[in-house]
Amino acid sequence: MTHWYTADLHFGHENIIRLCGRPFRDADHMEAVILENLWSCVGPQDDLWILGDFALGRNSRNDEWLHQRFDQLPGLRRHLIVGNHDRAMTLRLPWDSVSHFLEVRDDPNCRPNTLCHYPMVTWNHSRRGALQLFGHVHQNWKGTRNSVNVGVDVFDYRPVRLEDIQRRAKTLPVNAHWPDVEPGLDLESR
Repeated sequence: MTHWYTADLHFGHENIIRLCGRPFRDADHMEAVILENLWSCVGPQDDLWILGDFALGRNSRNDEWLHQRFDQLPGLRRHLIVGNHDRAMTLRLPWDSVSHFLEVRDDPNCRPNTLCHYPMVTWNHSRRGALQLFGHVHQNWKGTRNSVNVGVDVFDYRPVRLEDIQRRAKTLPVNAHWPDVEPGLDLESR
C-alpha cells in the first residue's frame, strides 16, 4: 500500500483554468486529465489523500454530480483534508476520513508528516524531520525545504508519493522564518 498526495483538484471549476494558467480547454478536459493521471498512479490497494479543494463551481452544489466525481477516484481508501472551497456537500461524500489537519506516518521508521490544506511555518516533529504537506497556493509557491506544496499545479496534475515530495523538498529553499520559530535548528544540514 502506498500513500498518494494531491491538492486543489477544483473539479467543475471553469475559472481555475484561467486563474492558474492550467493548460485545459474546459473543466471537463481538466477533470479527464487529472482523473487519468490519478488512475495511472494510484493502485487498488493505495490511499489517496486530497489536501483540499476537491470541487468548486455550480456543479459542486449538485449531489449527484459530486458523487459521480467521487466515485471516479482510484484507491482503496480516499481521504479529504478540508480546504477553503470544500462545502458541506463535499464533506458528506463517503470519504474514509475527513479532517482539517492530520498527521500521517508513511514509514514506520519515520516521524509522521503533517497534512493541512494551508502552508504552515512549524508543526509537530518539525524539528525532527517531519514534513508538512499543503496545497491552497496553487502555482504561486512550491514551498520550502520542510513544507511542500503537493498541489496539481506544481506536480504536473498528478498525485505524488512521499519519495517524490522528499526529492522536491531537497531542491527548495529553507524557509526564511525558520530561525524565528525554531531557533537553534539547522535546517540547511538536512
